[in-house]
Amino acid sequence: MGRKITTEDEARRCLRAAKAAGQTPGEWARAHGIDGRSLNMFRVNLERSSRSTALRLVELVPAPRTPAQTRYLVRVGDIAVELSDDFEEETVLRLVRILRSC
Repeated sequence: MGRKITTEDEARRCLRAAKAAGQTPGEWARAHGIDGRSLNMFRVNLERSSRSTALRLVELVPAPRTPAQTRYLVRVGDIAVELSDDFEEETVLRLVRILRSC
């Protein structure tokens, strides 16, 4: 097993070098003492991130409690989250972490 790739910049340099050498990332990694699985995971993540649309962060803050229970539907692409006025911030953060891992 070779040395692991630790940064995105390093992964990009290695992937460019493999392409310039006419080799697959795995072939290039073996020839240069790099852990091929590490390089491959960066390749997969870089390809995945280049296909996704730009993210826009929106801060959610709890609203003051009201007598009527209001519901909100937040939809991003094909993912929807429904919240009420009394949502717990920690619960929303857990949902976002779960969605990011998908």
